[in-house]
Amino acid sequence: MDVNANDVVAFLVELVVLVLLAWAGFAADTSLWLRLVLGIGLPLAAAVLWGLFAAPRARVKSPPLQLLTKLVVLGTGVVAGFLVLPVVWAVVVAVVVVVNLALMYVGPFARVRMGSR
Repeated sequence: MDVNANDVVAFLVELVVLVLLAWAGFAADTSLWLRLVLGIGLPLAAAVLWGLFAAPRARVKSPPLQLLTKLVVLGTGVVAGFLVLPVVWAVVVAVVVVVNLALMYVGPFARVRMGSR
């Protein structure tokens, strides 16, 4: 399997999303116990979903579920970024996530061809 620049960026985006989910969970304005549950549970749930449906070696091979999982997990990470980062950095994260995901499906770095199996 060959790896291109967009694959490397995608991996870094996935790590950033997990960090943002943990940060947002730990920063929640709630009790200590709920912050601990959210700070650990959000990235854990995202990682499990990603491993089941969106990872290159996902257990479930379904292009619609793969895309849905990517949209939900990455979208939640972007929302978490807007909760914990300065707006400028949150926008940067959002733009990188959107461009990276788009390049997975179209353009010279495309890994998934729409309509192909």
